[in-house]
Amino acid sequence: MTHYDVFNGDADGLCSLHQLRLDDPRDAVLVTGAKRDIELLERVEARAGDSVTALDISLASNRRELTMLLARGVSVQYFDHHFAGEIPKHPKLQATIDTSPDVCTGIIVDRHLQGRQRIWAAVAAFGDDLEAPAQALVAQLNLQAAQIASLRELGEALAYNAYGDSEDDLIVHPSELYETMQPYADPFELIEAEALIAHIGEVRREDLNLAADIAPEFVGRCAAAYVLPDAAWSRRVRGAFGNELAQRSPDRAHAILTPDAEGGYMVSVRAPRAKPTGADSLCRSFPSGGGRASAAGINHLPAGEVAAFVRRLDESFR
Repeated sequence: MTHYDVFNGDADGLCSLHQLRLDDPRDAVLVTGAKRDIELLERVEARAGDSVTALDISLASNRRELTMLLARGVSVQYFDHHFAGEIPKHPKLQATIDTSPDVCTGIIVDRHLQGRQRIWAAVAAFGDDLEAPAQALVAQLNLQAAQIASLRELGEALAYNAYGDSEDDLIVHPSELYETMQPYADPFELIEAEALIAHIGEVRREDLNLAADIAPEFVGRCAAAYVLPDAAWSRRVRGAFGNELAQRSPDRAHAILTPDAEGGYMVSVRAPRAKPTGADSLCRSFPSGGGRASAAGINHLPAGEVAAFVRRLDESFR
C-alpha cells in the first residue's frame, strides 16, 4: 500500500503536514507545487488499498478527482479551510473543513491533534496572515516576544516561497522545503540551522522593496488596484504585497495584478482587514477564481475584463 501526502506548497500546507507527520510519522509520496497549483489530486495515481492525506487545497477544485479516488477504493483524509461546496458522503472519506475567516488549515490540524504540535500551527497562522489567531496560539506556549517575532518571520518566509505563477518563479520547490523542515520538531532549531530560511526572507524583503515603488492604477471609494510588471519578483510578491497594503489601509480592499502567459492577468485580492469577508465570492464570480473569505485570487483574468473587475472590486466592499 502507498500513502500520498498532498498539500499546498505555502506555509499553511507545509506546517499542516509537518504537524501531522511529527505526530504520526509515515513514508509517503509527496505531491505539491506553487500556491496557485491547487488541483493536485489529479497527480495522485493511487489504487485500491492506498491512502491519501489532502491538506489546504480546495475540495471544490478537486471534486472530480476526489470522487474518482474514492470510487477506486482509496481512503482520503481531507483538511482544508477553502470553499468546498457540498462535501461528498463516502465511508472512505474523512473530511474536516472549516471556512471561517479566522481559521487556516494549520489551526484545523491543531484541533485534530489536540494541540500536540501547536507551535507549528502558530507558524501556519502567521504565514496565512492570521495575526490574531496566531497570537492566540502563541499565548498558550509561554514564548518570549523575540521568539514570537521569529515564528512570524518563519511563517512569512514559508508562505512567500510558494508564490509565483509557475515553479520557475519559486525560490525552492515546496517539496524540497518540506524535506528541509522535516527533521526539526523545534522551529527555532530550523531557523538557526538552515540558511535556506534566511535566504527566502532576504528575497522577500528585496521583492517588497521593488513593489513599494509601484503606484496604484486605480483608487476607488473602497478599494485600490495595483498592476505590477511582468517579472518573476512581481509574481512572487503579489500576495505579500497585498497583505502589506491591507495592514497599511485596513478599511480598503486591495487587488494586485500581474501579467500572465495568456495575455491577461493573475489577480490576488485582499478583503479589508476591518471586515475580512467577500474576497472569495468576488473571485469565484470569475471562471478561474477561488480562495477564502479574506484572501482570494483569479488565475486568469482576460485583459478585456480588467475594467469590469476593478469596478466590481470597489462595489463589492462598499
